[in-house]
Amino acid sequence: MLSGAETSAVTSPPPLTGETRADRAGARAKRTLDVVLSALLLVALLPLMALIGLAVAVSSAGPVIYRQARDGMGQRSFTMLKFRTMHHNSAVDVAALLLADGSEMSICTKPRHDPRITPVGRFLRKTSLDELPQLINVLRGDMSLVGPRPNVRPENQLLHPEHRARRLSVKPGMTGLWQVSGRSSTTVDEAIRLDLRYVDHWSLQLDLLILLRTLPAVLRTSNAR
Repeated sequence: MLSGAETSAVTSPPPLTGETRADRAGARAKRTLDVVLSALLLVALLPLMALIGLAVAVSSAGPVIYRQARDGMGQRSFTMLKFRTMHHNSAVDVAALLLADGSEMSICTKPRHDPRITPVGRFLRKTSLDELPQLINVLRGDMSLVGPRPNVRPENQLLHPEHRARRLSVKPGMTGLWQVSGRSSTTVDEAIRLDLRYVDHWSLQLDLLILLRTLPAVLRTSNAR
């Protein structure tokens, strides 16, 4: 017969290291939400994505899908997918464009007048339809539906090391707290603050709230570029 200590050792799960049981349950719930919703959206939006792909292909030469290395969770690089919105192989100095706008390179600053963007691409960016292929990134596990937006490494290097580490402690998302709080009109400091608030106070309810607020935010295209 087992002693009380031995019975406890058999029936009790091993201690968790680095995260609580609630953390793991939350991560599983978030991943389940990502897989189910991204799969459903891909099926539902497939005809629209086919039309967008055709419009991109007809309007300008180059690949339909644009692939770019972005920093993911733990600063692991992954290939993010978007519908191409720029002329293929455009050679433009982005820093010079930002300087002309009176702006600096940051995680949420884009040139106001970017000659690389095609007319179709401008519409796709304004409506955020160019980001629909990232549903594949979510299904693959590179991204989540909700989280801080993934940046290229030079942009991440501009962040304070602590802020960078906290932002990269979770999967990047297609939408996030700062995207539904003002999009490109949000200041850099405010965007970082909202991203960190999301990381520090994540819950499944918060993800669902952000997802519900995303469509109205996208429809208000006046702040999108």
